[in-house]
Amino acid sequence: MSWRSFVRFFGGRFGASRAPSSEPEHLRRGRLGEEAARHHLENLGFQFLAANHRWRRGELDLVFEFCGLLVFVEVKTREVGGLLRPAAAVNRRKRLRLTRAALDYLRVIGRPRVPFRFDIVEVLIKSDQVWEVRHLPDAFRMSKPYRYG
Repeated sequence: MSWRSFVRFFGGRFGASRAPSSEPEHLRRGRLGEEAARHHLENLGFQFLAANHRWRRGELDLVFEFCGLLVFVEVKTREVGGLLRPAAAVNRRKRLRLTRAALDYLRVIGRPRVPFRFDIVEVLIKSDQVWEVRHLPDAFRMSKPYRYG
């Protein structure tokens, strides 16, 4: 089975869950942001593969394929009017966790020789409505000392 077939077959089975109606505010806001990010990227031609893959070493919000690349997407959702851009929250420690999670994901799908990148999508909301979506392609490189390939 090719890595694409594997991901398509198992993609929807990893980590997907319905949120209860009494979920905490930050989780509800995060889910809203992830849905907006997914919709935005699909409109740009990205092919959705998976969401919310959790491992002991980290979590991947969204995974897409775009122009032959595997794209690992970190979604950051914030209220309009914050002092810092949401992407500022993706610090060195967070990048390291995302790198580890991406390597775990690649291991699970059979270590394909496929190019990949890390994108960030910033979602700004106001009164529980999506205000703006910003896509930051190739936002950072794999954290050292990790390598793939």
